Order: sequence, then C-alpha cells, then structure tokens
Amino acid sequence: MEIDAVIFDMDGLMIDTERIVQNSWNIVGKRMGYADLGEDIYHTMGLDVVRREEYFMGKYGKEFPFQEFLRDYRKEYYEYVNVHGIDAKPGLYELLETLKQLGIPMAVATSTGRESAMKNLEAKNVTSYFQAFICGDMVTQAKPSPEIYLKACEVIGVNPKNAIALEDSFNGIKAAYAAKMMPVMVPDLIKDTSEVDDLLFAKKADLNEVAEWIRSECSH
Repeated sequence: MEIDAVIFDMDGLMIDTERIVQNSWNIVGKRMGYADLGEDIYHTMGLDVVRREEYFMGKYGKEFPFQEFLRDYRKEYYEYVNVHGIDAKPGLYELLETLKQLGIPMAVATSTGRESAMKNLEAKNVTSYFQAFICGDMVTQAKPSPEIYLKACEVIGVNPKNAIALEDSFNGIKAAYAAKMMPVMVPDLIKDTSEVDDLLFAKKADLNEVAEWIRSECSH
C-alpha cells in the first residue's frame, strides 16, 4: 500500500472536544426548553455552522432560536475549556511521531474555523507536525462535500488516492470517500458505524492502532 500523506480531522479525532460540545448542548438546550439536544450531535458531526442550522431548523422548526443557541453553547463550551482544557485523544502524539519518522506528510482538514482550530492545535503543541491546515472557513462547501479533502491534498501536493483520511464522523468519511481517498474511521462518540462501513478503507479503535497499522504497512 502506497501512503503519500495522512490527512487528519480534528474534533473527536485528534482532540476530545465532541463530549464537551455535547454536554454544552444539553445544558443550553435544557435552559431553552429543549430536552436532550446533545443527542443531535450524532446527526451533525463534521458539519459546518450553516448545515447545522439547517438541521436544527428542519428538526425543531423555524422558531428554533439557533443564533441564541449558538452563542450560549459556545459560551458554555469555552467556560469549561478555560477551566479544564481539552484532552488529546489517546495515541495522538505516538501517531504524529510515527508519521514524522516515516517521512509521511500530514495535513489537517477540519470543519472548525481557522482561528478556533489553530488555538486548539497550538494548545496541544502539534502544529509543527503539519504541512497544511484547511479549515471550515477556507472552503465553500462543508463535509460531506469532498472539497476540504481535495484542497488539503492539492496544497501538500499528493494524489488523493494515495492519501489516508482519518475521521470519526460519518460526514467526514463520506467526504473522504467522495475525494477518492482511503477513509479510515476511528470512532469517538459514534460506535455503530454500519452506515458507512462500505465506504471504509479501514476501521481502527484508536490512534495507537492507526500508528501500528501504518508502521506495519510501511515495513512491507
């Protein structure tokens, strides 16, 4: 197997943000009179703000106060993060070091806006590993469109078919598959991946397992 690059999603793949977001949605939703809004994260992971708004309006009706929800959940989220920080996902540093030692280029393709994404990645001291950062506000179409992955491959100069995409969301996997990459699922909040199993090149339990797999493939 030829591996010319590895492209990383960020939230839920590299850093453990999805659980904090989910809890923030539950807190704010309850305050607004909507129970269990945190469950909606399973349907919106990997989407940008525009598509998330479309989802919420479609489910709860035009009267859903999305902008108020957005403002309040972000406030709740950052209050938590400022006190507790964000954990790196298990195996992140081991995988980054493995790819660096193997000389495999890396990039980030995240639906999060660049300012927030860079702040999160800098806090984990991982920015030096990556050759490019393609963020949600740098593309016109969000995942599951392949645009963000195609742009990442273009910027670092690799053929998508020889690049691995590491993802934890269905929308991300669909985007990578549409880009004709090798989509690898590393489940986070979503454990039942049957919806996208046919699109996967591989599925790994965590980033340590990804590192072992790539080391093994590159030693052949």
